[in-house]
Amino acid sequence: MLVQSAVFYFFATVLVLSALAMITVRNPVHAVLFLVLAFFTSAAIWLLLEAEFLGITLVLVYVGAVMVLFLFVVMMLDINLARMRAGFARYLPVGLLVGAAMAAEMIVILNTPAFDRPRPEPKAPDHSNTQELGELLFTEYVYPFELAGVILLVAIVAAITLTLRRRERAKSQRPSKQVRVDKKDRVRLVSMDSE
Repeated sequence: MLVQSAVFYFFATVLVLSALAMITVRNPVHAVLFLVLAFFTSAAIWLLLEAEFLGITLVLVYVGAVMVLFLFVVMMLDINLARMRAGFARYLPVGLLVGAAMAAEMIVILNTPAFDRPRPEPKAPDHSNTQELGELLFTEYVYPFELAGVILLVAIVAAITLTLRRRERAKSQRPSKQVRVDKKDRVRLVSMDSE
């Protein structure tokens, strides 16, 4: 138990420090890399809590796909760092106020009697938390799960709609116009003298 607590506090400390470094570092690429470190340490904490499926999913989905996309986008963008630094000082008081409010809420929530419950009994070695998660997700929480899916679908469609631009110089095909053509509109026979 002492080793597990020490490992938990190690990963929790690395997680908090990487999250702080992510929001305070000046280079956007370094911020993304600190976010990757935060995801890895979060996955390690999930593994300590015997939620292997969630930990592996966090690594595969967020680190393997989302963070690679973030890193690619950040490295491809030309970000004006001077303008970002100027905005940091302007929004610092609001950020500190929101951070203090969130910390106060967490202290109030963690001091409620719901968190004083004893630790649950360990599960049997053949217990599948993936099966238990699936049963909970598709029975008790099926409507919130479907609602989250619809919200994500709307967000994807909205993102595509916002980024779709009509370009005048881009070449495109119109199949309806191609089907209605006649050969005299497309082919011109030219007689030339042979040389």
